[in-house]
Amino acid sequence: MNITASPIHAFRSSLKNAEPPPGLGCALKGLWHDANGDWDAAHRAVQSGNSEDDAWVHAYLHRKEGDIENAKHWYRRCNRPPATESLENEWTAITMALLEKDPDVRST
Repeated sequence: MNITASPIHAFRSSLKNAEPPPGLGCALKGLWHDANGDWDAAHRAVQSGNSEDDAWVHAYLHRKEGDIENAKHWYRRCNRPPATESLENEWTAITMALLEKDPDVRST
C-alpha cells in the first residue's frame, strides 16, 4: 500500500483490490473487509486478534449488525464509551486512529 500523502486515502484506494494489503493487523484487516461489504470476513479478522484495537473494531461491527448489547461488551473491552456517531463516521475515526499508530502500515 502506498501511503505517502494521506494514509486514509491510500487505505480507501486499496479497497478496490481483491485482497487487503499485506501487513495489516487484525483490526485494519477487519475494517478493510467491512468496507468491502464482507461482515463475516471482518468479524473473523478481529476475532483472531486480542488487542484493544481489535476489540474496538469488534464493537463497531456488532453495532453495525444491530447487536447493541454485544457491541457494549466490546466497547468495554477496548475501554471506550459506546459510539453514538454514524457508522460511517465511526469507521473513518477508527481507521484513521489505527493508521496513525501503526508504523508498519505507514511505511508500506
